[in-house]
Amino acid sequence: MTAPATTRAPGSAPEAAPAPQALYVYGITPAGVRTPRSAGVDGAPVRLLTESGLCAAVSAAPPRLRPRRRDLLAHQSVLDELAAQGPVLPMRFAVLSPRTDVLHSQLRSDAAHLTAQLDGVRGCVELNVKGMVVPGHFADLVRRDDKLRTLALRTRRRPDYEANVRLGEAIALGVRREARRAAQEVVDRLAPLAVRTVQGATDDEQVLSASFLLRSADEPRFREAVAEQARDRGDRLALSVTGPLPCYSFVDPRPAAPAGR
Repeated sequence: MTAPATTRAPGSAPEAAPAPQALYVYGITPAGVRTPRSAGVDGAPVRLLTESGLCAAVSAAPPRLRPRRRDLLAHQSVLDELAAQGPVLPMRFAVLSPRTDVLHSQLRSDAAHLTAQLDGVRGCVELNVKGMVVPGHFADLVRRDDKLRTLALRTRRRPDYEANVRLGEAIALGVRREARRAAQEVVDRLAPLAVRTVQGATDDEQVLSASFLLRSADEPRFREAVAEQARDRGDRLALSVTGPLPCYSFVDPRPAAPAGR
């Protein structure tokens, strides 16, 4: 079938060609993977762009991109299908490329870097370990800390509002200090079991957030080690493990710029 021809008035400007639609990018894999069957973000079908021995999993970018739960789950489902087939460089939610030709060009120019990144995560998974402060062990802390014990006795003998505030602040500071020390001990114990370790942001409550790149075969041993650390340091630190995850924390999809640029 042929679309009917259109006419325009003499002297009028030609109609502008429609702008190419942006692409939503899920991840990059070696060439040869199967196209994910899961629907992509906004329900769009996923397709693969192949260039220089690499594949980029993409779909049409939605007009409005918001972190809705269904779209976050769709993003993860596509990555899960890719990861089940081999190494993948996962993009975080909402990474876009303006046009197909731009993405082809990036794959071509960065092929060596991206291939090296894929080799670095081949056969690996990411597990994230978090540690939260356990506030209930302050009684033992007061018994062991001479300064806190002296402050507690002084407050008990001459109780007032300011003294209670000072004691409370001192105990909270001591609890966090002990929890941070325990968190570092946990990382020191777990890091030798991993290929690489990256520590993330922490705060006064969550004093440990670390991602570990593990060989898939080492995951059971790693989980056992986390459980052991949870038993040994559970009075100071509440540990949790998330994963296995795509290796978000251990990939850099673009090479570093040369020095001086």
